[in-house]
Amino acid sequence: MKQGLSLRVSQHLALTPQLQQSIRLLQLSTLELAQEVQQMLDENPFLEVQLDDVPEEFGPAPEARASNDGEPVEAAHDSAAFETPAGSTANDAEPAEFSSEEAPSWEGDGTTETVADDGEWGGEAPAARRNNNTDEEVDATELARGDESLQSWLHRQALSLRLSELDRAALRYLIESLNDDGYLEDTIESLAAGLAPEDAEQQEELVHRFTVALRLLQSLDPPGVGARSLTECLMLQLKTLQEFKPSDEVYPLAIRVCKQPIDLLAKRDVKRLAQLCGDTEPRVRSAISLITRLEPKPGRRFIDVERNVIVPDVIVTAVGRGARTTFRVQLNPDVMPRLRVQDVYAGALKAHRGEGHQALQQRLQEARWFIKNIQQRFDTILRVSSAIVERQRNFFIHGELAMRPLVLREIADELGLHESTISRVTTAKYMSTPFGTFELKYFFGSALGTETGGNASSTAVRALIKQFVAAEDTSKPLSDSQVSEMLKEQGIECARRTVAKYREALRIAPANLRKAL
Repeated sequence: MKQGLSLRVSQHLALTPQLQQSIRLLQLSTLELAQEVQQMLDENPFLEVQLDDVPEEFGPAPEARASNDGEPVEAAHDSAAFETPAGSTANDAEPAEFSSEEAPSWEGDGTTETVADDGEWGGEAPAARRNNNTDEEVDATELARGDESLQSWLHRQALSLRLSELDRAALRYLIESLNDDGYLEDTIESLAAGLAPEDAEQQEELVHRFTVALRLLQSLDPPGVGARSLTECLMLQLKTLQEFKPSDEVYPLAIRVCKQPIDLLAKRDVKRLAQLCGDTEPRVRSAISLITRLEPKPGRRFIDVERNVIVPDVIVTAVGRGARTTFRVQLNPDVMPRLRVQDVYAGALKAHRGEGHQALQQRLQEARWFIKNIQQRFDTILRVSSAIVERQRNFFIHGELAMRPLVLREIADELGLHESTISRVTTAKYMSTPFGTFELKYFFGSALGTETGGNASSTAVRALIKQFVAAEDTSKPLSDSQVSEMLKEQGIECARRTVAKYREALRIAPANLRKAL
């Protein structure tokens, strides 16, 4: 074999660290982004939070408007545009998602208004809601923090019990072993073995103490707390209610129903339950009706509400009325971090070149790129949200019944971005609308054919199914086939199995269970 040298030219895509960071920040949720920013603030000395009224790195939060006449949505920005910091190298190019023509412009074009009180990039104020009665801003998360936990509520009740030190300690230990729903997941034996793994005699003593403490725990409020299963939880609540109406015969029957296999109760199998309980079907139905009003999770009302609060990334508000209605699309200033490069450290690094200068220069460049990537993340979210509002304009006027079919490819082609970028932007990002707060993915749906040759959105079809079920006769609930026929009368071709899939997605029970309910 003859050896030789040859020259070959080829092209390939290389993901620079800056591009990798940009992609990663784009797919993070609001909570994950806040954690990422806090971690970067702890690790990079050149990065700091902007506390002044006028931030240096970021201008006012951009906004866009979607009109009702089909005009394209335009984003308005402050004239104080973001500039690439000095010291950027030739490799510090825009990420691949934006070409030089696609890169977002941060210069105001004067075609749209900017709200005077728009928040700045990354405001630290928490989301607030307005009380119509007092016109005062109330912080929902602050109200959530003020709620008492289940453990503290039980500890306060335990103080009124006259117990020995050992029994009080056992009760305290069981209270701290409860999960968020108020259940005791571990067995008493396993709890005792964990405290005295090698002493059998001490384990036996602990089991006795925990058994007594468990009876005390299950007598506290809320009813059903300390249960080890759903059946036990329901029975504890029924026994508590029976104490107030000892002569009512429905409570003993309901307790007997709970002792039967739980799947029969879930299916509302009245005939089988009546046979097992030795009672009539009407009385069993009354017992089931009582059971359905019980609380399956006693600790639900003590769960910290703050963890369930969704803070929208984009806010859409209607401006004007009737045919002149327009929609203002703007980023939520409460979720945008206000960051800047530490001037003192950057100036000192520029003035003095000594040992470790190269490593510090790299950290400074990381801080600058981090700020730029965060800014690009929010700008991409705004562009995608504006395109969604433009295409789903009827939804913002008439509601979910007016939703039109939309796929990721349409938004990607309109904005000149890759479809995977749109998928990252619409995941775990939320939009506040006049009809509620929705994830951006909610506005995308497949198309179903109609008799006129057009298409109907799957989201609108699900809304119709929910509307049909809400208006049905509860004594004769609609079957999936009947719902399919009703959709055909509306001109929408939807098979029975498709109706069943949408019904399950809406968490609507089948017809036989709805009749029992």
